[in-house]
This record gives sequence, C-alpha cells and structure tokens, in this order.
Amino acid sequence: MSSPTSLRNGRFVLLSPIGEGAQGRTFDGIDEQRGRAVAIKRFDVRGAASWKDVELAEREARVLQSVSHPKLPAYVDHFEQDGALYLVMDKIEGESLQAVRRRGATLGEDDVWRLLGDASDVLDYLHGRAPPLIHRDLKPGNVIRRADGSFAFVDFGAVRDKLRPRGGSTVVGTFGYMAPEQVQGRALPASDVYAVGATALAMLTGCEPEDLPHRGLAIDVRRALEGRASGRIASVLERMLDPDPDRRASRIAPLLAPGARGVDAREIRHAARRAAREAAEDARRAARRAAHRSRREARRAARAQRRGRGRSGGPPWPLRVAFAILVAAGMVAVTLALKVVVPAVLGVLSLLFARRPLRDAARSVSRAGDAAVDAMRSSARLLRPEGAAASERADPRARVDDGDDDARRIDVDPGEGLDPELDTDASDASDEADDANAHRSIRR
Repeated sequence: MSSPTSLRNGRFVLLSPIGEGAQGRTFDGIDEQRGRAVAIKRFDVRGAASWKDVELAEREARVLQSVSHPKLPAYVDHFEQDGALYLVMDKIEGESLQAVRRRGATLGEDDVWRLLGDASDVLDYLHGRAPPLIHRDLKPGNVIRRADGSFAFVDFGAVRDKLRPRGGSTVVGTFGYMAPEQVQGRALPASDVYAVGATALAMLTGCEPEDLPHRGLAIDVRRALEGRASGRIASVLERMLDPDPDRRASRIAPLLAPGARGVDAREIRHAARRAAREAAEDARRAARRAAHRSRREARRAARAQRRGRGRSGGPPWPLRVAFAILVAAGMVAVTLALKVVVPAVLGVLSLLFARRPLRDAARSVSRAGDAAVDAMRSSARLLRPEGAAASERADPRARVDDGDDDARRIDVDPGEGLDPELDTDASDASDEADDANAHRSIRR
C-alpha cells in the first residue's frame, strides 16, 4: 500500500500486506486505542465469487470471537467498511512454516515433536467444543513458529462450526494437506489430525506431500523419512496419515505418550490377545498333526506284525530302531516347541501386555504339548516285542489303541481266513479316511 489507511473511525491503521488466501488478504496493522500490533484481514464483499465466500468470512469472525487459547489468534474486532469486511486479531509474532520452506530450510525432529505437541493442545481444545470446531485448512502457511520455538495456528477462513446431518459441506482445504474424506465434503476431527501429520512430514522432508512416495492412497512415510528421522516419529506420522479415517488416529495426544511409539494401548492389548490366540491355535494344530502321524505309523507297524512279518517277537529290528528314533526326535521337538519355547515367549509377553489371556494361552500350549508327547509315547509302546507277544497270548484278536479318548479297535480273527490283499486295501482306506479327518480338523 502506498500509505496507511485509517479504519473504524481512526482506531485501526492498515499497513502493508503480509499474506493472501482464498478468503481475503491479511495486513499488518496497529490498534491505536491499545497501542498494540494487530493483524487485519480484509475480505472484499463486492469481489466475492459467491455468497458462500461471504458466509465463510463471517463464520471466521464468529468462531474467533468464541475461542480463547494461547496458541490461537485473539479476536479484537470485526466490522464492515466501504464494501469490505474486516477482522482484527492480535498479531502473533513469528515466522510461518511456509516462509521457512521458501528459504529452503526444514525442521529437525525435536522441532517436529514440539509442533505435534502444540497441535495436540489446540486440536483437543477445538475438537472438544460442542459441536467440535474443525479447522479444515492446516498447512505450513497457517502455522507460525514463534521466537521461543512454540507454534501457533492461524487463518480460520475454512473453519466449520456446525455439523450437517444431511451432508452438503463445502469442499475446503489445500491438496496434499487435505484428508481424502474432505474431497467428499466430509470433514472430521481426524481430518485436522491428517493435515498436521502432512505438515510435519513436509517440514521434515522439504517436499510437498503429493511429491512423496506413495503406496496406493497412503503416503509411504518410512520411505519418505528414510535417513531423516527416527522410527518412532515415522510410526506416529503413519498413524496420523492413514487415508482411512476409521483407522487413522483421532487424537495426537495418545501418540505422544511415553512408550506409546505411535500405537494406542487398546491396539496393543488387541494385538497381544490376537497373537496369543494364534500361537495357541498353531500349537494345537502341531500337536494334532504329530499325534496323528504317530498313530498312523503305529497302526501300519501293527498291521505288518499281524501279516507275519515279525512273528518271532515284533517288527524287524531295523524298523523298530528307525521308528524309535523318529518318535524320540518328534518328542524332543514337540517338548522344546510346545513346553519350552512358545510358553516362554507368551510368558514374557504377559509381563508387558495383556497378562491373563497370554498366561492362559501359555497353559493351553503346554497342555497341547503334554497330549502330543503322551500320544507318541503310547504309539512307541506298540512296537515293543514283549508287549506285542503278550497281547497276542492274551487275545488272538489284535487291538491297536490310538492313545486318546477316540480309540480305534482293529480286530483280526485268524480263523476267518481273510485274504491278505483285502486286508491291505481296507487298512489303506482306513489310513486315507484318517488323513482326511485330520486335515479337516486342522483347517477348523
């Protein structure tokens, strides 16, 4: 401007412009009545593209008049003069983050943590009102870094202060910093969280959000920050920049809590319970498979014995040795996995997260290990020569016990003169049926 302009009967003096946005231009000014520097925003009503623009300007004045927070501009006055609307606020001294970017600078990680903390305070205040106030246009140009290193948030020209149950909200915001749901006219408190996350990421990388690597609709935060920031801040920004508002963090404060590492405590408990259930189910499946293999081998050995392959006192010794080694190895593996390793891991997790579900899962895994070892031990007994001979002396009909409550009895009467080939077919069919039942059990 060529010369200062007097407003409101000489109370305010309009000086040089300091910024321009979709809803008007902002000027430096002086409040002569209080002797303080102010920021004066002017909106030309006669140059408005639509009445909606005028409504947004009036809404900004109404909202600023209703709020009071040290990190927000303080309302002073608003009025109409010479075909223009004026909004006067106390000036927040400092440098906008957009100006920081224009001179080629970025923010360090400590500054970004400070930015997130200050944004958390402001958003909790705005979103906690009834109805919640949603800024809708948070970006580097609307964030001021003050001399003490703190951050303030300005320009409420896009603010929404009323909920619209039937929809119809105006699409307002800046691409790259605007959450995906805002493109549909759905602005939520989580939309402001997304905008703060995009601002923080832009200030860490020096790049506009749309220029960063993406995976589908989501910004690939870890690739964007590779070598620039810690894994913890990457986890926090991933939660803030999730394109799905239902999965996105609705508040920043829980992400900044000590030890949170970007994950809500509720999600930690859910993940621990889910891991416990999956570990217990895997252990039960492994035990069922081991017991089934052991029973199947025992049945085959018993059939071979009945067919006369080991009438002198059991199966041939190489078969017995091989089977004993197989059973011993299986017992050692199952004992280590289900009685030591998995219960130990679940026990350690129970000290950190959901204690009771994880302890219960550890006990379930240990019991499954006991059942598997018992089944294999019972199967191994069937191949002992003295056990087989005693069984034949006691009863000419051979019996094979599976070693559990669901025992199967295989009877052969020597007097019936069964054809060995028919016996082989029936046994193989029984094996196939057992295999099918086991697979169905594992799938369940």
